[in-house]
Amino acid sequence: MELNDLQKIRLEKIERLRQQGVDPYPTRTEVSHSIAEALALFIEFEKTKTESSPTPLACVGGRIRSKRPMGKLAFSHIEDGSGRIQLMLRVNELGQEKVDLFNDLLDLGDFIQASGDLMRSRTGEVTLLVKDYKLLSKALTPLPAAKDEEVDGQVVRHASLTDPETRFRERYADLAVNPEIREIFQTRGKVVRALREFLDSRGFLEVETPILQPLYGGAAAKPFTTHHNQLKQDLYLRISFELYLKRLLVGGLDRVYEIGRDFRNEGVSFKHNPEFTQLEFYMAYADYLKIMEITEQMITFVCDQLLGKRQVVFNGQEISFEIPWKRLELHQAILDKTKIDITQFPEEKGLFDAMQKAGLNPKEGTPRGKLIDTIIGDLIEPNLIQPTFLYNYPRDISPLAKNIPGNAGMVERFEGFVGGIELCNAFTELNDPLEQEKRFLEMGRDYKSEDEERHPMDEDYLKAMAYGMPPNGGFGMGVDRLTMLLTNKHSIREVILFPHLRKEEEEK
Repeated sequence: MELNDLQKIRLEKIERLRQQGVDPYPTRTEVSHSIAEALALFIEFEKTKTESSPTPLACVGGRIRSKRPMGKLAFSHIEDGSGRIQLMLRVNELGQEKVDLFNDLLDLGDFIQASGDLMRSRTGEVTLLVKDYKLLSKALTPLPAAKDEEVDGQVVRHASLTDPETRFRERYADLAVNPEIREIFQTRGKVVRALREFLDSRGFLEVETPILQPLYGGAAAKPFTTHHNQLKQDLYLRISFELYLKRLLVGGLDRVYEIGRDFRNEGVSFKHNPEFTQLEFYMAYADYLKIMEITEQMITFVCDQLLGKRQVVFNGQEISFEIPWKRLELHQAILDKTKIDITQFPEEKGLFDAMQKAGLNPKEGTPRGKLIDTIIGDLIEPNLIQPTFLYNYPRDISPLAKNIPGNAGMVERFEGFVGGIELCNAFTELNDPLEQEKRFLEMGRDYKSEDEERHPMDEDYLKAMAYGMPPNGGFGMGVDRLTMLLTNKHSIREVILFPHLRKEEEEK
């Protein structure tokens, strides 16, 4: 490691500690309470104490966040994942040598454990009167925070780590100095737990399906490709769980779900990352109308559990998740926005001409389904702020969905939009193996080999369907996007711990 001047100073302190017989990275700790537990212990003591009640003792560990040497006395704050507490270090309890060692050789960012009596300081703050302390880990690099300052009895943190690129590249430092960032990921964890609780309580079984797949499918996306040396086999990182989860319906598991990572070799944006967390569930004997109801119930359940309310602010706009959500048929939404009735243009050429006439500048040679998808993404999606189900989609871009009865060109599919972004996608799933084979062939014929919309033929999936698949409804949702909405973050990078970034040299 090439050390800068500050790191060299800390390295010298490490050597001085070792010379004094202090291990800067000891193997054992004696921590007995988290800081939150210690604070709760003292507050409970205050409620029930009598004259004979012994003073509560605790041994806590954490990172040093502030130091205030005052001669024979020193104050400090340490912080762990549960909270922060003030330490009081006095010569009377520790001796001058240990107080001096704390003041001279320990730095902000170091981890220590401290044991002693819990009390209140003269300012009323719950404090640990330290009887002994131990260095647990010496920080070689100072955290990118200027200092913690006490203002009117409150500790104010002046953090210098605000540049987004640096924050995402050094998420460990971002989490260490910005408590509000830790709160985002605590919320994300609660979102996942609430989703599981909702589905588990309704008889769904959580399962795991392959990440490495011999054939990708279940979505319109370009996969990442890898190679298995022993098997001499090209494999793909999954772009969706769908085809494997629906195989389980064939096997008699009527309600299944998975929460896990998908991987798509596509561009990045404020709502796209090459790897992301997806929830998918499939429910036998349900259609897309039933799935709409379950979606509303599930999202409101998450809001109730996390927030205690169903209203959030996202991107400066108040959004209400109260049931029912708005329902808007796709062809009507496009007609209202563009004056183009897509039902009148069953062929690519007619729709292309209509879009040109409307000034939409479509790309020549684009299949009809993708033209419609472009209209949705460019003109419809950004305006759907309140929760809205856009439903009944063209078959061209929905090869795994069942036709609307009596309408061969449209399928029972909906997408849910909130805050101007797509949140979820659902179908009444196709369960006719012959029709599914026909759809695969159509996708292979109508799209170029490098086109993301081209869906490969999955013969094993067809084989599974041929054994008989119950009618079912399927659902997929980006957990990252739901977290964005619930935490009022406008970039997916803010809610993924380690988002994918360009190489640092390229960024510079």
